[in-house]
Amino acid sequence: MSETEVAVPKQAKKSRRRMWLTIASVVFVAWIGFVCYINWAMHQSPEVFGSVMKRMPMPAYFLFPFETMWGRARHGTLEVGSHAPDFDLEAYDKSGRVQLSSFRGKQPVVLVFGSYT
Repeated sequence: MSETEVAVPKQAKKSRRRMWLTIASVVFVAWIGFVCYINWAMHQSPEVFGSVMKRMPMPAYFLFPFETMWGRARHGTLEVGSHAPDFDLEAYDKSGRVQLSSFRGKQPVVLVFGSYT
């Protein structure tokens, strides 16, 4: 067996290994980029986040740490016993606007956030 016959398989192995390393690196960089994009979307308004997530393919939910990222992105700064941030909303009967702070000291207020769908 000559040197050229032995050298070719070693070159081919190195070439294949380099190719797989390049593919793995590209996939990893793409994964990191996508995780950064989802993290950015989670810090946006619910409308922006919803528009990003409605185009998300189902398998993506298993490839990315959504629950951990969501908990960190949407955690609040309120402590037990602190006042809720003031906001105003249109009244249910559309008769005007209601401001949360207008109830302070007058009557108890219960805030329920959820979806009934």
